[in-house]
Amino acid sequence: MSEKINAFHMAQQQFDHVAELLNLDPEVREMLRWPMREYKFMIPVRMDDGTKRVFFGYRIQHNDARGPNKGGIRFHPAETMDTVRALAMWMTWKCAVADIPLGGGKGGVAIDPSTLSVHEKEQLCRGWVDQMWRNIGPRQDVPAPDVGTTPQMMGWMMDEYSKLVGEYTPGVITGKPVGGGGSLGRTEATGFGVIYTVREAMKHLKMDSTKAWAAIQGFGNVAQYAAIGFIEMLGGKVACVSYWDREDRAAYTVSHKDGIDPYFLQSITDQYGTIDKDKAREAGYEIEPGDAWIGKDVDVLIPAALEGQVNAETVQKISDRVKIVAEGANGPTTPEADEFFKERGIFDIPDFLCNAGGVTTSYFESVQNDMNFYWSKEEVLSKLDHKMTNAFQAVLEMAEKEGVYMRDAAYMVAIGRVVKAMELRGWL
Repeated sequence: MSEKINAFHMAQQQFDHVAELLNLDPEVREMLRWPMREYKFMIPVRMDDGTKRVFFGYRIQHNDARGPNKGGIRFHPAETMDTVRALAMWMTWKCAVADIPLGGGKGGVAIDPSTLSVHEKEQLCRGWVDQMWRNIGPRQDVPAPDVGTTPQMMGWMMDEYSKLVGEYTPGVITGKPVGGGGSLGRTEATGFGVIYTVREAMKHLKMDSTKAWAAIQGFGNVAQYAAIGFIEMLGGKVACVSYWDREDRAAYTVSHKDGIDPYFLQSITDQYGTIDKDKAREAGYEIEPGDAWIGKDVDVLIPAALEGQVNAETVQKISDRVKIVAEGANGPTTPEADEFFKERGIFDIPDFLCNAGGVTTSYFESVQNDMNFYWSKEEVLSKLDHKMTNAFQAVLEMAEKEGVYMRDAAYMVAIGRVVKAMELRGWL
C-alpha cells in the first residue's frame, strides 16, 4: 500500500470526489462515508502443538440498503480495520454497479494462512463463524472467499453456521466447493469477468484484440483466469505475470518472449499463488523483479494482486503503448495514478466494475441455493457475460453523457442506485 494514504482514506477520498459531482446532501454523504456496523473480535484456536493462540477477526457491514451485505473474508497478515472498511465500501459500489440486489461487506483475519496446518485453518474458520453467526445469514450478510481463503474454508464455515442454527443453510456463504452448495463457473468468474470488460473496452477503442499483449500482476485465482481468458477469448498474448514468493519473501515477475502459457504456470504454482521459479526457468521463462510487470511494452495492464500497487511512484514506469488498465484487484490504483491516466488518455476499467464477476456469480450461487436447483457452467458464464456487459455499458454511457472519467462514472452509477434504495426505504 502506498505510504501516503491508507486504503480506507483512499476509498473515502474517491467517494467524496463523486459526492461533489452528484451534489449529495451532507447527511447522505456522512451515512455513506462510514460503515453501518463494525465487528472486531478475538478467535482462540487450539494449535496442533497443544498451545492456545488468539487471532483477531473482523467483519464490516458498510451498507445494506439494496439487500444483504456481501463480501469476502481475507486471511492476510496485513489485515486491519481500515483495509476491511475500504473493501466493504467498495463492495457496496461493486454490487450496485453490477445491479445485483446486495449491499457491501467484508471480513478478515490478520494471519498468513500458509503458516497454519489444515486442522488449524479449519479451527480458525469455525472460530470466525462462532463469533459472527448471529450477525450473518442468507438475508443478513453473506461472506465469501477472498485473499488467503478457499472454497474448502467456506465449506467449513457453512457447516459451522448450519450446526449453530440447527438447519442446513448453504446460502449463508458463497464460493463453496461444487458438490457442497457451490456454483459451477465460480472459480473462473472474477478473472473471466475482467476479460469481458476488457473486450468491451477494446470494442469501444476499436482495438484488435488478436494483436494485443497484456501484463498481469499476480497469479492467484483472478490473475490465472484473466490470463486464460485474454488468450482464449480475445486471441491476445500475455507477456508476464507476477507473484509473491513465500520462501524468499519477495515478489517476482515471470515473463516469456512468446507469451506465457497460463496452464503450464498453473501446473507449477501452489495454492497460495507462488510459482516454482526453477521449473519456470527450465521451461524458458525469465525471472525478473516483482515490479517489472508494470513497465512492459504492452497494450493492457491488469493489476490483479493487492491494493495500492499502481501509485505515484510505480505509474511512472508505464509504457507509452498502454491503452487500457483493467483493475482485477480491489483498489490497486491510487488517486495520484488516476491523474496520470487522465493525462495520458489511458482507459481505466475501475476495480468495482472490472472485478465484479466474482460477486455476481456469488449472487448466482445464492439464487441456486435458494432454489435448490443448480445451473450448468455454460449457463452461469453466459449470465455473467450478460451482467458484466450491461454493467460496463451503463458506466460507459454515464462517462460519455457527463464527460467524466470511467471511475467517476462507475461511482455515479453505483452511488445513485444506493441513494435511490435508501430513499425508497425511507432512510433519507
